[in-house]
Amino acid sequence: MTNAPQNNSSRWTEKAANDWYKAQPLLMGANYVPASASNQIEMWQKDTFNIAEIDKELGWAKNLGMNTMRVFLHDLVWQEDAEGYKQRLEQFLQVAEKHGIKPLFVLFDSVWNPAPHTGPQEEPAFGVHNAGWVQGPGAAVLQDASQHGRLKDYVEGVVGAFAQDKRVLGWDVWNEPDNENGASYGSKEAANKIALVAPLLDKVFDWARSVSPAQPLTSGVWIGEWDNINAVNEVQQVQLKQSDIITFHNYAPADDFERRVKYLAENNRPLLCTEYMARPAGSTFEAILPVAEKHNIGLYNWGFVQGRTQTHLPWDSWQKPYDQAPPPVWFHEILKADGSPYRDAEADLIKNYNQRNAKATPAPASTPKFKLG
Repeated sequence: MTNAPQNNSSRWTEKAANDWYKAQPLLMGANYVPASASNQIEMWQKDTFNIAEIDKELGWAKNLGMNTMRVFLHDLVWQEDAEGYKQRLEQFLQVAEKHGIKPLFVLFDSVWNPAPHTGPQEEPAFGVHNAGWVQGPGAAVLQDASQHGRLKDYVEGVVGAFAQDKRVLGWDVWNEPDNENGASYGSKEAANKIALVAPLLDKVFDWARSVSPAQPLTSGVWIGEWDNINAVNEVQQVQLKQSDIITFHNYAPADDFERRVKYLAENNRPLLCTEYMARPAGSTFEAILPVAEKHNIGLYNWGFVQGRTQTHLPWDSWQKPYDQAPPPVWFHEILKADGSPYRDAEADLIKNYNQRNAKATPAPASTPKFKLG
């Protein structure tokens, strides 16, 4: 059992957060979407949910020694079919538990296409990084306060359904909420996006806490400097003041990664890097793993299996698509579509890292909340 509060109606104390972290193995995994899905909606909606593929790919993660995955959800799938969504989440958790993996679920995301929809998803533009990924909530919903009630229902519904479930590691309530997507969809974003998101993010934390989850809540900072909490923007202030555990993104070399770790360590809370690893930018497994191990930082690299997200391609593919030839070096992803490593040396490094840092996992999962048909 952990020492985390069982009725998480307010932000965890520093002690509660650190006690929770001490009960975990050193966390190491990836941002996960199955190779057959171009985005969160395609992963989770009924017609394209593929539990057999998820089972296969999480088996590959187990073979690398991974013990967690960061997994994006979507409010529109909940709005369309809440009960079906809970059933699919239950299936996912059963498979993840079989492979010794605890997911960190992401509720909202402000990156890429701001006009999400359910149903068949557009075919991703060939040669372009994350060409099919969508935001949730979309720009129209951000600007329409009359729809925020259904967002509240989604947060309370999905967190509430699994609030005491030991198979769930935690809740990342909003990914990069202040990302304005200037290099891709900037012209389609709300002009006052940050001003709209900041108060809504604060509410999302409150909504999630209202159902008393036993797991920690967080939202990760990703841009700018974080050495002075009073100097960051209003979204980042909410993130750093509301998060039970502190999470961040960093796609820079090891010296920059370590500098930011030292800033964030002043919060006296556990640290997880929920996005890193962009090979051409110097954020590599070889560079980052030793720093994370030194400072006891949990890690989630972006990308696991090459697939429809196309995130083995670099960010600049939005300006110059790789439609004639592949990039000289993969940007993200660990495995090829057949499960073989992109680089054998990387896979060996990850396995050795996880074997070295493995320890007994906490109490077994509780009885599943939903029976499958």
